[in-house]
Amino acid sequence: MPLPEPTDLPTETSASRPIAVRLSDVRGLLKLGSDATVGITDLVEQMHLTIAERALPLGRPRSGRTGGITGAVYRSVRGITRLASWGLDSSLRASEGLLRPGPSSATREAALAVVNGVWGDHLAATANTLAIPMSFRLQGQPVELSAEALSATLPQPRRRIALLIHGLCMNDLQWQRNGHHHGEMLARELGYTSLALHYNSGRHISENGEQLAGMLEQLVACWPVAVDELVIVGHSMGGMVARSACHVAETQDLSWRRHLGRLVCLGTPHHGALLERGGHLVDSLLETSPYVAPFARLGKARSAGITDLRFGNVRHEDWAGRHRHDQRHDDRLPTPLPAGVDVYFVAATTAEQPRGLRHAVIGDGLVTVASAWGEHREKHLVLAVPASHRLLVTKAGHLDLLSRDEVAQALRRWLA
Repeated sequence: MPLPEPTDLPTETSASRPIAVRLSDVRGLLKLGSDATVGITDLVEQMHLTIAERALPLGRPRSGRTGGITGAVYRSVRGITRLASWGLDSSLRASEGLLRPGPSSATREAALAVVNGVWGDHLAATANTLAIPMSFRLQGQPVELSAEALSATLPQPRRRIALLIHGLCMNDLQWQRNGHHHGEMLARELGYTSLALHYNSGRHISENGEQLAGMLEQLVACWPVAVDELVIVGHSMGGMVARSACHVAETQDLSWRRHLGRLVCLGTPHHGALLERGGHLVDSLLETSPYVAPFARLGKARSAGITDLRFGNVRHEDWAGRHRHDQRHDDRLPTPLPAGVDVYFVAATTAEQPRGLRHAVIGDGLVTVASAWGEHREKHLVLAVPASHRLLVTKAGHLDLLSRDEVAQALRRWLA
């Protein structure tokens, strides 16, 4: 499906030729580097304070700052860092309007996705230019949510929409894997118009879900033809963002929810991931001694999106009112699967047979089979789907779900 030629770019002149590196990216990296420098300075000062007080080996460190000349030195480092960052940012911002950025690349998009996945909540909170704004995209280009723009972008819009939602530290271009693209297959063989969501995966899942719910309301309202059905395919965190959006839509009685017919979750950690729980355990161990507790700050810099994966938070109530690192037990409120929607779960295991410790604990390398299938020891948290709505792919890793033929065949059956 051809894309319209961009019309909002300035006319090419000698002063506005495309450049290889975007100044907005450089500004964002400099700001992130400045924030990191200030953070490391805080860490060193905390260690300095602990050593100076000859604290006991075990216990929590005393909060506060050093005083006297020592404190003045640390304040100077922070102040100079912030001043230098402001000066460089101002200079680059002034130059940004004189140069037109060149087209993006898959490498740049992948790097931005990783940075957003790891520190995306901080990027959004500090208005960093590296923060990815949420958008629907077609062939890597954002789709404007207006009737006129959709009609121009989609010469032959279908009455069935398939929305693909990527996972943590990923982007919409990565649905293309090993020569296969689930969305293109659905468009080509089953008559869907396929769109992809591009979003900052480091924000809270519930924040992304709430924003997606509002954007889907706009999308369906502006769609050039009547919408018969909306289906969503979410990979990894993408399935949780979809479930969060469904919860918001039901709470607010949004009309797009009535068009949603089917939801497919590929390797989605509905009940969390062991890696994040392991990271939380390491944080707790480091905090037992004031001499190593400052280093826990480095691990805790990981994003809210990642900490949501500790137990599988998909709604605001799961984390609101406390620091996101303080959730030590699975005390989530039950979030049932969307009523009246056919829901399908796909899990993967690196084992050759669905048995043994490797199958049960490692799963696809990132998500266990039990979590991907919605199983839980607490009955009120179980996400039950019929056996015919589940698929297990053996000898497969987490990313293999994007290209394995068994998954494509299942999508053909379930979404036909």
